Formats: sequence, C-alpha cells, structure tokens
Amino acid sequence: MRTVNRSAQLPVVVGVDGSRHSLRALDRAVEEAVLRGAPLQVLCGAPTHRLAPGAAREDEGTDAAGGAAGGAAEGADASARARPADEEHRRALARQSRHIAEAAAERARESAPGLEVMPSAVDENAVAALVRAGRRAALTVVGTRGHGGFTGLLLGSVSLRVAAHIEGPLMVVRGDNERPRHAVVVGVEYGTDTDAARYGFEEAERRAAALLVLHAWELPAYPGVMVPPPTRMLEEIAEEQARYEESVPLDAVAGLREAYPNVDARVETVYAGPGHALVEASSAADLVVLAAHRRHRLFGMRLGPVIHAVLHHAHCPVVLVPTAA
Repeated sequence: MRTVNRSAQLPVVVGVDGSRHSLRALDRAVEEAVLRGAPLQVLCGAPTHRLAPGAAREDEGTDAAGGAAGGAAEGADASARARPADEEHRRALARQSRHIAEAAAERARESAPGLEVMPSAVDENAVAALVRAGRRAALTVVGTRGHGGFTGLLLGSVSLRVAAHIEGPLMVVRGDNERPRHAVVVGVEYGTDTDAARYGFEEAERRAAALLVLHAWELPAYPGVMVPPPTRMLEEIAEEQARYEESVPLDAVAGLREAYPNVDARVETVYAGPGHALVEASSAADLVVLAAHRRHRLFGMRLGPVIHAVLHHAHCPVVLVPTAA
C-alpha cells in the first residue's frame, strides 16, 4: 500500500440537509475519510425555500376612495414591516443550517472517534457550496436526493446539478448492495479515459478489491435507410469496429497495471448498451467509477445518457471523475 502524508490530505466533503438520504451519504463519507486518513468537512448549504417578496406584508385594505397616494404610503409601510420579518426568517434558516451541520458532525464523530470533523453552514445554496468546496476536496459525497425530492424520485436536482458542474471526484451514494463485494468497476467510453481508470485502480488498492475495467458498445443503427448495406459490408464494418472497441479499455489502463501491481485488474469489452451493462455490473460491485464527459449544451453543462442511467439505477455508489469532453 502507498504511504499517505495525512497532514497534506485534502478533506472528504459531504453535503447534508438532515434528510435520510443525506445521513446515508454522511455515513459513507465517514468511511471514505477513514479509508483515506483524511479530515471530513460536513457542509450544509442554505435552504432553497425563501419568503416570497413581501410575504410578511399585512393586508393593505385600501379601497378606491383611498387614492393612489394612500395605497403607496401603506405599501411603503408594509415593505418596511416586511424587511425585519424577512431578516428574522433568514436568521432562522441560518440557525437551522448550523444545527443540521453540527448534528451531522457529531454523528460522524461518534461513528469514527479520532476522525477530524469540520461542520460548515454556509449562506450560499447547496449546489454552489458543494461545487466550490469540491475544488479542494479529495472526494465530494452526496445522497440521491434531499428534503426537496418528490417521493419516488430516483435522483434529486441538487445531486444532478452538482454532478454537472463539480471539478473534482463526486460520489453519489445509492444502491441496494448491503454486503461487501470486494470489487470495483470502472466504466470507460474512450481509450483516453485514463483519469477514471487511474481513480479506479486507486480505489481498488485502497479497498483491497478486484478491479474490472469495462467497456460496452453497440453498432449504430441506420435510421431512415430504406435499403440496408449488404450483409458482407456489415460484417466487415462490425469486425473492424469490434477490433477498435476491444482496444479501448486496454488503452485506458496502459501503464496502470505496472503502477499498481497489487491490484487484481482485468479488462472486458462487451457488446451491449453501456448503461445496461454498467448497471448490471454494479450488482456485484462496491463502487462504480465513471469518466464524466460533460458537454456544453444550449442550457449549460449536461451529463450524457449513460451517466444518467447509472446514477438512477446502479446497485452501489457511483463516483464520477470529471474528464474533458
């Protein structure tokens, strides 16, 4: 195992909001911090619910005879009364955030005596706070959804938005695997996904687990083509494509087996839908690691369909490793 300079360790950051899903993320973040010998930062962002403008305003009760001047005066008075009420509401929300962060930190300390735990309640929203903290974190951990999620929702908007923008590794804690599998799966799309593959080797070494580097692919369909290409041409295309696809995971792990000789690693290429193959592989894993190829779209950064499928349906926690598109 590699020696670790604990004094130089970046923290593990976990987002909490007091929900059952965030407490599950907290418990996993404690395990991850202990595994790394790293401190744990427990972060609670500002709640998203706010008073509507003038929500504390009393009924103005003006009538037509009151005139515009009277209505304006009463409106100004109501706004003045609303400001202290809004400020008190903000202070109450800040106290709530501090309480959530401190209670979660105490839970972490009880779970892992000796672990350095730093509670942090901030004024900015959870997404912005986690993205900012993730710039200097060994790992950021979130649950599948928080208090704001609808019943039955598989993944909350906070988790998805953090996944789309965070600059460091992100773990989304989900799944139904309750006993250790002693296995890590890395899904690679390209041979250049070496950052994700390296992260998988590190995790496998850290956990004394076997590593599977998995690449799944399918031949593209030919929509709108009235006459399909000749069978022999299709066979040649498939054979050439298969040779390329077989090389993808080999390229991704090039040099890593030598760098991590203690890791029992194998590569596999399967002909299947990538999302389906990775979700299926997750049933026998403790962790799935994916290269997050985030691409600019009309409405900002977006995650691809494979990542969405795995984040929504994996049987174990998923780590996204940001990679340039």
